[in-house]
Amino acid sequence: MRDNLKDTMNFRKPKGTKDILPKDIYKWHYAEQVVRDVTALYNFSEVRTPTFEYTELFKRGVGTDTDIVGKEMYTFDDKSGDSLTLRPEGTAPVMRAFVENSMLNDAPLHKLYYITNMFRYERPQAGRYREHTQFGGEILGSDSFYTDVELILLAKEVYNRCGVNNFKVKINSIGKPDERNAYVAKLRDYLKDNLTALSDDSKRRFETNALRILDSKNPGDKTITDSAPKILDHLGTESRSRFDKVINELTKLSVNLEVDFRLVRGLDYYTDTTFEFVSEDLGSQDALGGGGRYDGLIEQLGGKPCPGVGFGSGLERVLIVAEKNGFTFGEPNKPLVYFISLNDAARDKAFELIQALRKNNISCETDMLNRSFKAQMRDANKLGVKYVYILGEDELTKGKGQLKNMSDSSQSEVDFDKIREAIS
Repeated sequence: MRDNLKDTMNFRKPKGTKDILPKDIYKWHYAEQVVRDVTALYNFSEVRTPTFEYTELFKRGVGTDTDIVGKEMYTFDDKSGDSLTLRPEGTAPVMRAFVENSMLNDAPLHKLYYITNMFRYERPQAGRYREHTQFGGEILGSDSFYTDVELILLAKEVYNRCGVNNFKVKINSIGKPDERNAYVAKLRDYLKDNLTALSDDSKRRFETNALRILDSKNPGDKTITDSAPKILDHLGTESRSRFDKVINELTKLSVNLEVDFRLVRGLDYYTDTTFEFVSEDLGSQDALGGGGRYDGLIEQLGGKPCPGVGFGSGLERVLIVAEKNGFTFGEPNKPLVYFISLNDAARDKAFELIQALRKNNISCETDMLNRSFKAQMRDANKLGVKYVYILGEDELTKGKGQLKNMSDSSQSEVDFDKIREAIS
């Protein structure tokens, strides 16, 4: 019996996960409400997808040679023998829902957002968890360069409203698939002479996903790729013109930009514009979020041809930077009135009055531990309530309680049926 109790008491949360406790949850509520407020301003609608999907969705949509599919997914067989995977990223599930529910038949353009949990088997570090909360947005149905700009501006507005201003947008274009394939051939030709000097990861990627060698964090790889051909120099006229329009519009709107030839993103579905929000306050893992275009993804998943652009951003990272900047997320919710009861009859009456006030959207609290008057006052102070309403034998006889204003310690008798008016 004792051994079982000991085992139970030693339970810990799994590595790479976190508990969000009541003392901190208000920060999350604040950030999530900012996302909802900003997406409403941009006329985005929320979409929710299952926590797990068939594994093949991510293999086909994200790419079998990506780190996510190759090394980071939580995959299991269910009792029917189907291979399922906990959602590692947001775009592929949203595209699956878009296709399966024939949303393109409902309207030619859709602007969608989500706030949900993602699961990746990564090495945990600051701002990187194996389960994390992500918000993201998708615009489906238009290939206008303004959709790229709008998504970047939406994410920027969310960051700004959460007190995050010290970041820049790294941006690049990886062109159309045929342009990218031709460029990758040139990149491989360049890298062949330095293949033995590349890191083990980059040697593997040379065969499977050579483009990803450009965003390697290995110093030796960076030195080698500094002089590599640049993809912007190998774009067609249309792709280059489109990218220039994105840059010009963002510059005109005073967005802090840096064109970065290394920014290729880690997912196979990207085309044309790719972008990433980076902040030095996050250390070596400096990405707040990122995204790009995926004009062929919906067709790849069995839908009609439909252009799209999207982004995702980890809320944990936004909160880390906001807290480093000293941002105030408001305050946790507090009861307005604390009812102090001096005997059982008073406690019964207090409970009745509390329910009536709560039905009128007035937050109330009372003691549930049969504590003394002083202990109840300490609890009311700790909660930071504005009023205390005291009930004892005399108050029950009169039908009036003592209402105390905690800010100035003033106190007055208030009828049971006049409490609402007295505190409004």
